[in-house]
Amino acid sequence: MQPLSGTVQRYDWGTNDAIPALLGRPADDRPVAEYWLGAHRSSPSLLGSRTLVEHIGAVPAVLGRRSREAFGEHLPYLMKVLSARHALSIQAHPSREQAIEGFARESRSGTPLDAAERTYKDCWPKPEVLIALDDFHSLAGFRDPHETAALFAALGVSEQLASVIGPLTERKGSAALAEVFLDVLSLDDDRLHLVNETVAAAMHHRYDDGPVGAFARTALELDAVFPADPGILAALLMNRLLLHRGQALFVPAGMMHAHLRGTGVEVMANSDNVIRGGLTNKHIDVSELVTVVDFNPWLPEVLHPVRTRPGVLKYATPCSEFEAWRMLVDEQGGPIRVPGGGSARILLAIDGACVLDDGQNTLQLPRGRAAFLSADEAEVYASGTAEVFGASSGIR
Repeated sequence: MQPLSGTVQRYDWGTNDAIPALLGRPADDRPVAEYWLGAHRSSPSLLGSRTLVEHIGAVPAVLGRRSREAFGEHLPYLMKVLSARHALSIQAHPSREQAIEGFARESRSGTPLDAAERTYKDCWPKPEVLIALDDFHSLAGFRDPHETAALFAALGVSEQLASVIGPLTERKGSAALAEVFLDVLSLDDDRLHLVNETVAAAMHHRYDDGPVGAFARTALELDAVFPADPGILAALLMNRLLLHRGQALFVPAGMMHAHLRGTGVEVMANSDNVIRGGLTNKHIDVSELVTVVDFNPWLPEVLHPVRTRPGVLKYATPCSEFEAWRMLVDEQGGPIRVPGGGSARILLAIDGACVLDDGQNTLQLPRGRAAFLSADEAEVYASGTAEVFGASSGIR
């Protein structure tokens, strides 16, 4: 058991206060978007005077035998606190097979790893689970195309957008969505007025109840940050989800998504492979996105954690790279055994304070502090009163 110090990432879309408040640090006028806990090579966490990457390199057994067999001598996951004041880019992540092929293709072409136009930074997939710490708004997956066509009609822009959204009702399912998505992201200057007309129409419905009002407010919310961006029309093809505290969204390979606002804990495979389609100044690779994205309409499930034993709530995902869980430590309930033995684990106290005890040593874990536990530290117990999020490899 060792204290783990994460790294702060200051992206423009971050909030100013949520992460500093969690960490007990003063806020300033610069956004703090993410707090990383893990062994990401571009920004690894610290264990004392050396990085977690260096620690694993020196003592790879801390990862656990089965994790090393599956993923090599790398921590396969990354934990983050994410806090967004406005929308992140529209994006999707590749499967493992797509990542391996795409990384090899770009490497053969000679595209430098740090090039702005590089899409595949590594050969890993990047499934994610986002667990809300407050009300968290996100766009995820594609709405049924006929429902989307009806919402555009309710705004009164069906005629103006007929050349773009016509396939929503003229074609079926995934083919309809793929054609419209590709078309709206390829709008040239002569057709950008379609975005502005949609936003202007949304102004008249911003106070409506029900789906039409939510649809209109989404258009206005995005236009306030990305005026006249074709990505607004692409975003309007997607489902809007609201997660309450403790609820989660799992993002598998191929699912189009764009987090809008809120604060949450995110656990993901340790990869940089993000394929963007809009609402960003970063590299947009529409042609690659179309090959990766699942255009079948579906409404993603809001995940509720499953109680696996007293005080332990697990977020079930099909990932081998990670497991995510939450511990509700209560003095009245007695010590809780920390899950994930047999794998390297990262713990982060979100509220309260607890003490970790492995039978020989103890480690204080107050709010905003993190710890790293090695695979062989199987018998670690937490006591006190705290809410603690944890992650481990999905293979132990």
